[in-house]
Amino acid sequence: MKMLKEFKEFAMKGNLVDIAVGFVMGAAFKEVVTSFTGGIVSPLIGLIFESDFKSLRMKLKEGTLNETGEMVGEVYLEYGTFLTNVIDFLIVAFVMFLVVKGVNKLKKKEEEAPAAPAGPTAEELLAEIRDALKK
Repeated sequence: MKMLKEFKEFAMKGNLVDIAVGFVMGAAFKEVVTSFTGGIVSPLIGLIFESDFKSLRMKLKEGTLNETGEMVGEVYLEYGTFLTNVIDFLIVAFVMFLVVKGVNKLKKKEEEAPAAPAGPTAEELLAEIRDALKK
């Protein structure tokens, strides 16, 4: 029971919940970036190569025909898929950089906010009361 209680306390800490929410949002954002890259960026870059960007590949090994007439044993270097994933990564990394930069800027503003002026200490108040009573 103690172990279960400790786990519950650990799981409910603010940082862990924040990380979980961030992870889910990041996964959803990755899907948006993937669709952006696949649907918009890749076709535009594909215009340069005059083909579907994601399907760019180089044949490394010729295949052979089997009995059913299918080509087997071909080996391709699929650099189009790799480049698309690199573009996805760069977009996600750049957006995460902007998010972290924004959060750090907000934290810096909070730290720079002037602290409330400290009031007199208990000793100073007692000294003022003593002086007022002497008069």
